[in-house]
Amino acid sequence: MKKVDLPHLRHKRAKGKDYWYFERMGERIALPPPDAPDFLEQYQIAKRGHRPAPLQGRTFKRLIAEYRASPRWTRLAPRTRKDYEKVLDWAEATFGDLSPAKMERRHVIRAQAENAERLRFANYIVQVLSVLFEQAIDLGWITHNPAKGIRLLKSEGEDLHKPWPVDTVEAYTAAAAFGTPARTILELAIGTGQRIGDLLKMRWDAIEGDGIAVRQGKTKTALWIPFTPRLKAYLDALPRRALTIVAGADGRPMQYFAAAKAVMVVRKAVGAEAYTIHGWRYTAAAELAAAGASDEEVQAITGHKSRAMVVKYAGAQRQRTHAAAAQAKREPKA
Repeated sequence: MKKVDLPHLRHKRAKGKDYWYFERMGERIALPPPDAPDFLEQYQIAKRGHRPAPLQGRTFKRLIAEYRASPRWTRLAPRTRKDYEKVLDWAEATFGDLSPAKMERRHVIRAQAENAERLRFANYIVQVLSVLFEQAIDLGWITHNPAKGIRLLKSEGEDLHKPWPVDTVEAYTAAAAFGTPARTILELAIGTGQRIGDLLKMRWDAIEGDGIAVRQGKTKTALWIPFTPRLKAYLDALPRRALTIVAGADGRPMQYFAAAKAVMVVRKAVGAEAYTIHGWRYTAAAELAAAGASDEEVQAITGHKSRAMVVKYAGAQRQRTHAAAAQAKREPKA
């Protein structure tokens, strides 16, 4: 065998057999022989301070455990972790003892298609598997991500979320009593344009003047959102009975599923099941676009980082506004 000279590489021969190790600061990690196809890969993993998993141990179950112990997982917002947990449990039950290295793009697409009746879950399958494959790449188990670039499914060719029509908002407002969580969530959502998770964290002591300070859970962006006249009037009349603006009957902050349930009761009562809570964020962006707000002004409220997302949220309303203005120019002048 050709002699290999690499830092911290140690060779030992015992009972007629050769053993290779990566040894540093008293820690010894076993390696395959230098002429093995994966020697350099395993050497680099050991150099980074990781212990290579045996080939027979490189399963989805092991990968999920590695992911849950990684910064990728600990950096996630609690709400995102809850969503990911459902897919991780599904992946462990479905692929548990199988090797990620044998997963192909067609397998991911088939898993997505087989769960298409649960649209949100089907799309999370693609997203979470993609994250797991990135973890596997970092561990040196695989060299490419078979889930990368797979298109997410849409409901009947349309975006799952859409702005609420004015009459539907009015019907909801009439059905949701003043001061109830279901009503307060609507007022905050349309008034500030923030995500439901951020609405539920809004505190009375975060109000600064005629606006509120927000740190978005998803993007970590710090914003100050001025109140609309409608939202200011609503909050001025709302009793401050808890730390958070939206709270349960016991005064504690309301959790997402309890809030969604309260909102769904009203949605069903007014026939608004086709519209989502997240759709109120689209409503806010659409109202801003209708009022002539620029992309930068919309972003200052919603916190979106890219113009593409502003176009997604406000593009349809902006097209209507521009089209109406353009057609008005065709009218004969008096």
